[in-house]
Amino acid sequence: MTVTLQDAIDHLHRLAVVERKTTSTRRLSTLANLCVQELATRGVREVKTETPIPGIGRNKRWDVVWSHAAKVRLGISLKSLLKNPAGSAPNRIDDLMGELANVQLQSPEIVTGYIMVFNVDPDQNKIRSEDGQRRSESFQATLEMLSGRRAPAWAIGMVEVSAVVKVDFSSGPTLIGPKTLKNFFDDIVECVRVRNPGAF
Repeated sequence: MTVTLQDAIDHLHRLAVVERKTTSTRRLSTLANLCVQELATRGVREVKTETPIPGIGRNKRWDVVWSHAAKVRLGISLKSLLKNPAGSAPNRIDDLMGELANVQLQSPEIVTGYIMVFNVDPDQNKIRSEDGQRRSESFQATLEMLSGRRAPAWAIGMVEVSAVVKVDFSSGPTLIGPKTLKNFFDDIVECVRVRNPGAF
């Protein structure tokens, strides 16, 4: 059965909001399944979920992982930010940079992706006095600055491809946009193919 982005948002809303299982390790499992499905349709098969990637400091489980020739070649990190963006968003950026540096210092050639589901509920997504942007816009702008890592300038702490999926959970599992992650998967698979020509 085909998984859609709306299916992933419905699942996250049910677990995190309706059932109040905000820390459940399963809350983004449907989104991980969507990643596996979309990568497979583009020729990247045998993708696994919840799999450790070796790092310079420690091995850490990533949500979506693809290996070739006994080495991890792709890792995608999935996150959600549903409450308290004022306090949580800066920490999420710091966490991302640390997570990336950990694996990139061990394997500079690895391709990385990052998907954030961001709740833009009007009560949560207030305008920042510092820059006049909504918290989701500020987060997305910072993430865009950290995206686009390509050879030969493989900057540590940057991600190859990222996406912010905006939702409004104030009255249900409303997907604001994007409605699909086609561009994300097209771009990340292109990175994987360029960096691993022998695998295809």
